[in-house]
Amino acid sequence: MDTLKQILFCITVATALMFVGCTRKNADAVMIPSDIKTENVRVALDWTPNTNHTGLYSALENGYFAEAGFIVSIMQPPEDGALLLTAAGGTEYAFDFQESLGPAIARNTDALPVIAVAAIICHNTSGIMSLAHSGIKRPRDLAGKRFASWGTPLVTAIIRTVVEEDGGDFNAVRMIPNNATDAISALQTDIDAIWIYYAWDGMKAKLEGIDINYIDFGSVNPVFDFYTPVFVVNADYAAANGDSVKRFMSALSKGYRYAMENPREAADILLKHAPELDPDLVYESQKYLVKRYQAESPRWGEIDENRWRSFYQWMYSEGLLETNIGGAGFTNEFLP
Repeated sequence: MDTLKQILFCITVATALMFVGCTRKNADAVMIPSDIKTENVRVALDWTPNTNHTGLYSALENGYFAEAGFIVSIMQPPEDGALLLTAAGGTEYAFDFQESLGPAIARNTDALPVIAVAAIICHNTSGIMSLAHSGIKRPRDLAGKRFASWGTPLVTAIIRTVVEEDGGDFNAVRMIPNNATDAISALQTDIDAIWIYYAWDGMKAKLEGIDINYIDFGSVNPVFDFYTPVFVVNADYAAANGDSVKRFMSALSKGYRYAMENPREAADILLKHAPELDPDLVYESQKYLVKRYQAESPRWGEIDENRWRSFYQWMYSEGLLETNIGGAGFTNEFLP
């Protein structure tokens, strides 16, 4: 067994042990039609449950998966482990990100057998948040400020690009290693700016009455309107079970349509499955995402090849991909 396979095997086993008893299956009240062959499938989240996942939980709770013949288990992955877990066969599906998928499939050796089959949100809703009094209103204003960085080459490259394209001095930006999970608390300590997902941290700031500045990556440069998060499937599983994937994606799509049309009820479903969440934040975040899951796309989940390819071309030009994969790594063929 080569090194990669050993790693994947260990992650799969470790995750199964960690999350046994922590997965949620189809609601007991929902019956699978007797004329449909049932299939057990697993879905790994990218993070703890939040409004990115509301469509998944809505499809589960409303019986859409059961009606399509699926018994679904939802699990949280080890940190940064959803793609590895899915590639190893530890799950059939996972939530992840275009920016993570690229390096995983662009390896010269041991490329991971994973492929994106839906965009969870039509446009990138992440960007840079700072407190209003910091004066950071545009990328070049980061010069001389302390930016909370995850310390990855991707983060550094994106911040450098947006600052320099705005005429700023990237060398003057103080990139502070920081893995804070509470962005607002971080901004109230020794950090001036931080990368956030506006649907969550932006809504939290709004609820707490905190005056912020926000720089939207996709608005600053269309190249950074990449897809984050995306829904991913094990490519080998999809190749062997195409009809099953289509049925699953039809049920999932129905769940996201429900979330768009019934935001309050969908938020209640998420809170039922994740009661530890702040209800006010969940409701506010859900309202924000209602028009953003699909936006102007002709259907929920559809990925635009030009936007997908553009971001990967930029990543390759920055040395962030081992090979130039162009528009590889996604398909719309399983969407209803």
